[in-house]
Order: sequence, then C-alpha cells, then structure tokens
Amino acid sequence: MTKHHENRGNPMRRPYVAKVVVNIGVGSDGEKMAPAMKLLEKLTGRKPVQTYSKHRIPAWGLRKGLPIGTKVTLRGKEAHDFLDRSLSAVDRTLKSKNFDESGNLSFGIEQYVFYDGVKYDPSIGTMGLQVSAAIERRGFRVKRRKIRASRLGKNHQISKDEAMNFIKQEFNVNIEND
Repeated sequence: MTKHHENRGNPMRRPYVAKVVVNIGVGSDGEKMAPAMKLLEKLTGRKPVQTYSKHRIPAWGLRKGLPIGTKVTLRGKEAHDFLDRSLSAVDRTLKSKNFDESGNLSFGIEQYVFYDGVKYDPSIGTMGLQVSAAIERRGFRVKRRKIRASRLGKNHQISKDEAMNFIKQEFNVNIEND
C-alpha cells in the first residue's frame, strides 16, 4: 500500500492546519505597537499579545525584555479560514522555500490592504505581516509529551513534500520551485 492510499484510509495520517500565528514585528520603536495591535485585532477578531526581545542586541538598540512586536495564535477552524484568506492575499502562489523540513509554512504579506474587504486605515498606516502555519497529523501533540514520546514514530511527522501537497490540494495553491 502506498503512502497516498495510506493517508486516505487512516484519518490519523491526514494532515491538518494545527495552528496559525500572525505576527507583526515593530522593532524597538514603541509608537508603532498600538497600530500593529489594532491591525491584528481587525484582521483576526482576536486580542493580540506583545512579543518581547529575548536578547540584548546593542547594534539595534535592543535590551532584553523590550516589546518588539505583536502576535495572534489561531487554532481549529479559525486557523484554517484565516490561512485561506491569507493565501488569497498572496494570489494563492507560494515558493517551496516557504516550507521547512518539518512541514511548517511561513510567508509574508507586504500590505494588509491585500486582504479582501480590508481598506486602508490612516490610523494604522502602511504595515505588513508574517503568517506562519503548523501542519501536523492528529496525535502529534502526544509525541511532545515526555511520558508517551516513545509511542509515536518519525513516520507520523509531516515532511516538506507532504505539507506542500496538502496545501496545494486543500487551498488550491500554486507552489513555485526556487
């Protein structure tokens, strides 16, 4: 039995969108934080949280613990629907380099006005964002638990090719080679 038939028959082998993280990095400039948070709330309908620097980087004027961005994490149907909207914003075209070896997907959207039905807001200004999606199989979270980590093998992980095929089929996306 080939992997393709195996995925169709066993529901635990079918990939799905586990979560989508929408991120806006504003750097060390704190005055852009409020518009970035407003934008994420407008796009996702969820209250965003701030992200903080983990290291001191003198060249960028960063100290550890400074707010440098904002993000929202979506799961379930919300994640699937937002990923679909985001892929429409990039004309349903991705590159193979947008996928990593673990089956995760990340891409940027230059301007939020590329989303359908979203108009330019002068209080926000021009701003782009980063969308990252985790593609997994059901039961993969079990692997992360210490007690049962040995029960789930590597064949349950998503490869880059499997993630690309899933995104092509599920969201009707064209994936270009680098």
